[in-house]
Amino acid sequence: MDVEGRFQLAVLQEGQSSQDWLERETEERSRVGRQDAFLVADLGEVVLQHQRWHAALPRVRPFYAVKCNSSPGVLWTLAQLGAGFDCASQGEMQLVLALGVPAHRIVFAQPCKQLSHLQFAAKHDVQLATFDSQEELRQAALHHPRAQMLLRISVQDCSSVVPLNEKFGAPLWESRCLLEIARELGVRVVGVSFHVGSGCQDPQAFSLAMADARSVFTLGQQLGHSMTLLDIGGGFPGTDHTGVTLEELAVVINTALELHFPAGSGVEVISEPGRYYVTSAFTLAANVTGKKEVSPSPESAREEKKMFYYINDGFHGSFNFIQFDGGRYIQPCTVKKHDSQALRGCTIWGPTCSPLDMIGRDWLLPELELGDWLLFLDHGAYSISMASHFNGFAPPPVLYTVPRLLWEYLQKAGEERNP
Repeated sequence: MDVEGRFQLAVLQEGQSSQDWLERETEERSRVGRQDAFLVADLGEVVLQHQRWHAALPRVRPFYAVKCNSSPGVLWTLAQLGAGFDCASQGEMQLVLALGVPAHRIVFAQPCKQLSHLQFAAKHDVQLATFDSQEELRQAALHHPRAQMLLRISVQDCSSVVPLNEKFGAPLWESRCLLEIARELGVRVVGVSFHVGSGCQDPQAFSLAMADARSVFTLGQQLGHSMTLLDIGGGFPGTDHTGVTLEELAVVINTALELHFPAGSGVEVISEPGRYYVTSAFTLAANVTGKKEVSPSPESAREEKKMFYYINDGFHGSFNFIQFDGGRYIQPCTVKKHDSQALRGCTIWGPTCSPLDMIGRDWLLPELELGDWLLFLDHGAYSISMASHFNGFAPPPVLYTVPRLLWEYLQKAGEERNP
């Protein structure tokens, strides 16, 4: 199915899973000699994550972080569901606006903007934007006078997999000065934003950040700013087996909101989840294109020889994100059935000539043959967006699936939103 000319979608019948579809696809590709790696995205999983979000955080409206995965099927699905979008550049805003998403559902969450990108936002009436410096305020006053600015503050992020606050965020002690300059320049500051870091492991980081945001809200109101919007950023988990769960974070977030920004206070709350929406929705299918048996050293003849396997996607492709996520990846599963007792230690390498192109070491897998398929689960976050064409290897294409019932739900949601 060609969805509005944007991407190819397979609608699954009742009882058919995305995994079933993927396994049949690999079988067919092997039959006809097609070995290129590819990704399968289950858009039904994105829908279910959206529903789970609203159940756990009913006051917090998600603005999906486009940087995490900008594939057309994901953006289209979230647009159908009415999500907002966190964009960091003109290119990301163009992707979202091309879907018919109204400008008020975009936050230009980039505290350090290229001037032409800011002018693009002004031209297309994208008003919500973040700042953390005097220079950004002066630029907004000159080139985007209708902007509604959010002061991004620096918060504690030491418990996160990827800390972000060294690069962006104004310290609390600078808040008064920045808010006073905004008032002098006639720039509207409408709220506060923060980010506890990507892959937050400590729910209390949100509680501490909201207490800081509350103090800045109070200060902004005292200086005459209409403070009506709180952006609690990202940091939400993509799976439930990487530490804290969404529901565990939600308990702390909802409690902190009720304490500092209670319902009825006139404050709207948004967030910028990225990996939460897409991690578990994507599976990579990669083909074994090479293998060899290696000995640790001439002196260790008694040690079992290990296997090197080479696959057609790697560190410089859709695995580039692992350098930011702790440098490790969960070992893959095989499509072909093997003797589960005959496991051998192995190293998995990507296809390029780079010595950095290693995906996993000391994994235990059945002995693989050339042409076998390996499936890497939970492959949606920062995989496509960070992939390169190094050595002439293109990033894997994306195929989309969705269960029929959720496809009908998506269609209905889109029709209600765009009658």
